[in-house]
Formats: sequence, C-alpha cells, structure tokens
Amino acid sequence: MSEPADYASEFPVDGDPVLDRLLDAAVAVRAQAYAPYSRFAVGAALLTKNGRIHVGANVENASYPVGQCAEASAIGAMIAAGDRRILAVAVSGAPLDADPAALPPICTPCGACRQRLNEFSDPLVPLVIGDAGGVRLATTLGVLLPHAFGPDHLDGS
Repeated sequence: MSEPADYASEFPVDGDPVLDRLLDAAVAVRAQAYAPYSRFAVGAALLTKNGRIHVGANVENASYPVGQCAEASAIGAMIAAGDRRILAVAVSGAPLDADPAALPPICTPCGACRQRLNEFSDPLVPLVIGDAGGVRLATTLGVLLPHAFGPDHLDGS
C-alpha cells in the first residue's frame, strides 16, 4: 500500500479516493450499530498514519450512560491494533427507520467524541460527514472543537 496523503497539511475532498474509502467504511459499519433505544445508527472510520482504516459503530445499553459512541469504538479498535495517530475521520449517522429517499440529518461527533478524537490527532485533521450519497459536510477537527484542551496542555511546555 502506498503512503497515505498527509491530510493534516492538505484537505482534498472532492473525488479523493482515500476519503471516499473512509466514508464508505463509516457507512458500511453503521449497519452493525446496536441502537435498539435511540434507533439512530452511527458508524465512524479513522485513517491512521500507516494507511490503515479502523471502524466502529455505536453500541447502546439499557443503562443509557454506559453506551458507547461510534467514534469511541473506532478509537478503541485503533488503539488495540497498535495505532496512535489519526490522519482523517469519517462519520455517518442515520435513524434506523429513515426513509431511504430522505436525506438523514448531518451527524457530527458529540462533544465528548470531539475531545477523544483530539487526543490522537490535531486541529487540521479533516473530518467528513456523509452517507451512501457521498460527503455532506467537510470540515476539520479544529473547526468542530476550537481551542481544544489536549496533551500539549499537560506536558509542562
């Protein structure tokens, strides 16, 4: 596999095959979500420095606070695989009973997941939100979480 593009310094979206693949992975894993309570399925895919894509889906629980977001699931898979640096993120979410002809709402990461993503990336990391129809929102983590608190604040420099 060729070296992935450095998405922290460039942000190509239209027709970018890597970001397209990343979004496809998020859409595909969304089908595996366990969401019997909210009936809202979310899939997330993370591209890491070595070119691997790690995916996760939301996992709900009858005790609501102990559910897990798709982004947290994907980060767990990334860490378990030995990766530590995120170069790009894709998220796809939709109600389980959504009308296939209707566009689902844009599903951005919640505040806690924005902070989780920040731990393993930087503000310039691209984040694409979309569905099977393609990218609906292209932004960066820094736009979604400006002035983030992160590891740099704790290293004493």
